[in-house]
Amino acid sequence: MKPSSLRFPLGILAILALLSCARADTDTSDALVDPDNWTGFGRTTGEQHFSPLDEINSDNAGQLGLAWSMDLPPGNSVSAPLAIDGVLYTATGYSVVRAINAATGKLLWEFDPKVPEAAGSKLRQGWGIRGLAYGEGKLYVGTHDGRLLAINPGDGSLAWSSRTVPQDNAAFISGPPRYFDGKVIIGFGGADVSAVRGYVTAYDAKTGKQLWRFWTVPGNPKDGFENKAMEMAAKTWSGEWWKYGGGGTVWNAMTYDRSTGSIIIGVGNGSPWNHKVRSAGEGDNLFLASIVALDADTGAYKWHYQVNPGESWDYNASMDMELADLDIGGKRRQVLMTAPKNGFFYVIDRTNGKLISAEPFVKVTWAKRIDLNTGRPVEDPDARYPDGKTFVMWPSPVGAHTWLPMAYSPRSRLVYIPAIEMATSYNDVGITRENWTRAPGNAVDGAANPDFVVADAGPTNATSSLLAWDPVKQSVVWKVPNPGPWNGGVMTTGGNLVFQGRIDGTFNAYAADSGRKVWSFAAQAPVTAPPITYSANGRQYVTVLTGMGTSGSAFGVLLPVSIDYRTQARRILTFTLDGKAVLPRLKPEPLAPVADPGFVPDASLQAKGLVAFARHCAVCHGVNTIAAGHAPDLRASPMPQDKDAFRSIVREGALVPNGMPRFEEFDDRQLAELAQYIRGEAARWRAAPATEKPQR
Repeated sequence: MKPSSLRFPLGILAILALLSCARADTDTSDALVDPDNWTGFGRTTGEQHFSPLDEINSDNAGQLGLAWSMDLPPGNSVSAPLAIDGVLYTATGYSVVRAINAATGKLLWEFDPKVPEAAGSKLRQGWGIRGLAYGEGKLYVGTHDGRLLAINPGDGSLAWSSRTVPQDNAAFISGPPRYFDGKVIIGFGGADVSAVRGYVTAYDAKTGKQLWRFWTVPGNPKDGFENKAMEMAAKTWSGEWWKYGGGGTVWNAMTYDRSTGSIIIGVGNGSPWNHKVRSAGEGDNLFLASIVALDADTGAYKWHYQVNPGESWDYNASMDMELADLDIGGKRRQVLMTAPKNGFFYVIDRTNGKLISAEPFVKVTWAKRIDLNTGRPVEDPDARYPDGKTFVMWPSPVGAHTWLPMAYSPRSRLVYIPAIEMATSYNDVGITRENWTRAPGNAVDGAANPDFVVADAGPTNATSSLLAWDPVKQSVVWKVPNPGPWNGGVMTTGGNLVFQGRIDGTFNAYAADSGRKVWSFAAQAPVTAPPITYSANGRQYVTVLTGMGTSGSAFGVLLPVSIDYRTQARRILTFTLDGKAVLPRLKPEPLAPVADPGFVPDASLQAKGLVAFARHCAVCHGVNTIAAGHAPDLRASPMPQDKDAFRSIVREGALVPNGMPRFEEFDDRQLAELAQYIRGEAARWRAAPATEKPQR
């Protein structure tokens, strides 16, 4: 449109309309973002996962139908797509980006950065990518091998590439970058498996030039501190923490507050988890498990709030943070809301980091309450598993809420939380600061003995729900039970709707004010990815990806359904009112243990193989070998029976292009132990009664 074609009175009316929409639909200046598009992980930089679109609403949602679907290859498919000017952009697997006509489902281009071949041992924490960002006319995506890439959205060509973490350590990228004010920011993960020291880095969005970096935990004092914030943080650590790395990776949550000029980051767990080993059991260990506000232009420290001082359970502050303006105690407050792993819902003044309120939204045993005067938890004395005691933790380190996002509606004034009820027991019997050494090979090792499958933990263990939460009253408004201990990401809209998928293969819409189910679709596969909504060609659409992935896949033993990596339907599903497309029907063969007539059990080998499997394999192939979709169930594979084939895959890396990492350090004895354990678990399955689990 030419400038002269827009008449002044119409321009005034348009601005007034936008401002009116701002007051009605959002609590931040994010309201001025085009509602037809979904341009960031949470749609806007305030991360509310809310869209004001209301063509689809609680009155007509029953008319939703499939507009189109697209099959995806094997690989992680739980990411949040973007929708920009009629084009849908997805990042799945190991950062394979696709552009798709948002109305028709036609593939426009595909970009594959060939990550598995470049990732090396980083692939051993092979979650895949969880989302992407957009700004300055470019798409941004991280890679598991540690690159930040800018892609031209018109043709999928690479605009620039910056290495943000070293290639020779265990740090990896799985979370989406965030774009704000001409910059793109990225963190990384890896503190569960190696001695890494966390940081975030901001880059010029146009050029990829590094602008600033903020370290989240202090390094070796002999090397000096990068800034006064690190000097302050070092006073909260003890022992030789820097030898362990410290942890504090920022692998997910980042929120930009335009009103204060702050980028707010959610910092991860300690490395190792056990506070007694990491920091001699002393100090708060800043900025672990903290929400930290930084100057968006310089990266300078502004304020922090720590949800778990002296973190010792793989708790963190890495779950999404929503910005809003709430009326609390007769005053309008600029707040940040978050529901981290530890089970409390926090409302924080985002101008200064002061705690306003905090209440549990699930069962919590590690703390009795949060002291509002100090902002600190009142812990159960046994929560830190002292003197060889075993403590049953609620929530588990899986979290009361995972990275799969909650959503806030400025219309209903409610937060919609995908909540998880799950227990884990902890002790550190046999582990001391003096005798502990980290398990080699990027193995999960927290210097503690967690048991994720707690017997007799009660009927609420390994359950989940969708909670509508009043952040002012700090109470549940309504609740929808979900199957199993894993929950889908959430989106809410101006049409009085909340969308969420479930592991039972349904994608559902609920009335935001009441929780009444108004629509459901049989997706033929688990739906855990965060949905989005957008407008194209004058129509509103809803899009979600199907398929199981990320850490929930490790807990097939606790899931009420059987999810097969080989046959689950990984797809992009897009819906609109009166959609007429039909989803092709799948008829997967039932998952079953492979026959093994020559198997001779060896208890000694199996015991050693169990340790190797738990440290290196369970994260993808499932606790107790019971997989749930992220990788094959090895009990159904003939490969462990063929030592040459098994060696080719595990030690020589024959399947690296498929995402199966190489373990070059495994000798023939260790391979035999691992194969013996897997074959033993397959034998147990063959001998067990037929499963009652439906298959997805």
